[in-house]
Amino acid sequence: MNDAIQGSHFPGRYWHTLEDGRVQCDVCPRECRLNDGQRGLCFVRANDGGKMMLTTYGRSSGFCVDPIEKKPLNHFLPGTPVLSFGTAGCNLTCKFCQNWDISKAREIDKLNDAADPDMIARAAVELGCRSVAFTYNDPVIFLEYAVDVAKACHARGLKTVAVTAGYIKPEARAEFYAHMDAANVDLKAFTEDFYHRLCGAHLEAVKDTLVYLRHQTGVWFEVTTLLIPGENDSPEEIDAQSRWMMAALGPDVPLHFSAFHPDWKMRDKDNTPPATLTRARDIAMKNGLRYVYTGNVHDPAGGGTYCSGCGALLIGRDWYELSTWALTPEGHCRACGTLLPGRFEARPGTWGRKRQPVRFER
Repeated sequence: MNDAIQGSHFPGRYWHTLEDGRVQCDVCPRECRLNDGQRGLCFVRANDGGKMMLTTYGRSSGFCVDPIEKKPLNHFLPGTPVLSFGTAGCNLTCKFCQNWDISKAREIDKLNDAADPDMIARAAVELGCRSVAFTYNDPVIFLEYAVDVAKACHARGLKTVAVTAGYIKPEARAEFYAHMDAANVDLKAFTEDFYHRLCGAHLEAVKDTLVYLRHQTGVWFEVTTLLIPGENDSPEEIDAQSRWMMAALGPDVPLHFSAFHPDWKMRDKDNTPPATLTRARDIAMKNGLRYVYTGNVHDPAGGGTYCSGCGALLIGRDWYELSTWALTPEGHCRACGTLLPGRFEARPGTWGRKRQPVRFER
């Protein structure tokens, strides 16, 4: 193994050799072209002797049992615990990253928890989780590890969740989402300028992933936009985004507007005022989206799920804890019978807002 590459290396899929001998990664639209010993921008996919390797297979930056609502997913197994983990690195360069200590990590030694796929699935079952989430950093960059963990989870009756920016090429995307039951996709903003200037990426690739999920898969997915004051929170941009979602994805894909707090390389920005989130929610709902939420703020009204038929409160939430539950075992409104889109069980979970760190024995 090349001395410049450290970590638990595993043969990568989705790459090809260029005429000049370099290796091109075909997982995401960056298409990093690497000489022997070089890493891609994500830092975890590397050219090792003319072959693409994933250098973080089987290693994690940490495990934690979270409420599923923290992903955030409001229409997927509400109230249940999810075993969450990530690795290191990211294929975007967001200057406002809220998990920068993990996603921007350049030290593989930070990956202290080693766990093979079956170990993770077995632990999730023992901890009473209904699902496993690939989160904290973007799972598309550790695709091979995520897929193997997903297979082990499905073998034990667990669901799988991807928390992702959706920046992935079509061939890799097809395999990745074939093994996911749910996803939350970060739609960072709705202008190419924002994506180019603050994320080092392109908007159209993310829109393409969202359309793919809606029309070519059975994956339940929800969308999150972190509203940053002065960057992507104008009424005009919110209007354009929600109109596009309505036209391209339909009225039933939930949209979460989350509050920004200063972090990473954008510490000069203010926190997002709660009124900005409420305004964004109002605009999106006026444009026809039925399930629009506010996040990272205490807002029971913005966190509740309401029936699109009669307006009744179907699921009440206080932060990540459920209060009201007015669904039938089949997922219909008890008052008028309208079906609530999502993936629901006969009864809600009772995990609440707890976070439980998990350590694996070496």
